[in-house]
Amino acid sequence: MRGAGTTRSKPWTRGIVWTLALGWLALTLLPLAFVVFTSLKSQQDSFDKPVWALPSHLDWSHYASVLQGGFFTYLRNSAFVVGTSVVLIVLIAALAAYALARLKFRFDKALFGLIVAAMIVPLHITLVPIYLLTRDLGLYDTPFALIGPYVATSLPVSVFILTEFMRQIPRELQEAAQLDGCGPWTIFLRIFLPLSGPGIATVAIYNGMHLWNEFIFANVLTSSPGNRTLPLALWDYQGEFSSNLPAMLAVVTLTSLPLIVVYAFGQERIVKAMMAGSLKG
Repeated sequence: MRGAGTTRSKPWTRGIVWTLALGWLALTLLPLAFVVFTSLKSQQDSFDKPVWALPSHLDWSHYASVLQGGFFTYLRNSAFVVGTSVVLIVLIAALAAYALARLKFRFDKALFGLIVAAMIVPLHITLVPIYLLTRDLGLYDTPFALIGPYVATSLPVSVFILTEFMRQIPRELQEAAQLDGCGPWTIFLRIFLPLSGPGIATVAIYNGMHLWNEFIFANVLTSSPGNRTLPLALWDYQGEFSSNLPAMLAVVTLTSLPLIVVYAFGQERIVKAMMAGSLKG
């Protein structure tokens, strides 16, 4: 009787799960649908009609205006800054995590605690000293002005993630490599780096998505349109007394497309990378 009751309850359970999943999907897609539909409204419709009203006709002129403007310059700057920053973050964080996880040295625990403590420092209090340092180095209003702050502010959490990940790698592998005469560099390159692939992917994905949408440092450390990144493209369609809302949301849609495409094609790897740390051990 218990087995029959369990069998009869399965359709109800499955129905509840599907209902909740579809409800969550609709709730998640609602902001995206609002952005896309509003970007296809004419500017007159955006003023005259209710916020959630569908466009009377699809107006693609805003996308044409954005693409004919400086969008590709912003896209190039974002790709360069974010790509370079993520590579440096992964490289430095992996080396630091290996040293903290497996190389015993003086004050290693104190250094790890200091790195973890740096995670709670608010970014806003670093804006003035970073601006002054960037200006004194002659890097202000260049794409290189953003790489240093991006790497520095992203390293604490990246080192923390990779350190905890590398600590879970079996110590027997390291000891066997040492018996074969491998030094620390060889062990890192041939054992720890390949086995830390999911953790490295997690760090790269997390930082890539965060830095792609970063606004504060980009706004403070760059000023000319030729050196701005994608989040600052919105300023081209916002004046002192008015703003072109459909064009601004067209920029938001085009800015989001690279992340959506990457997630669509790499969804399985992204999920595996995010879950790898919690599933190990």
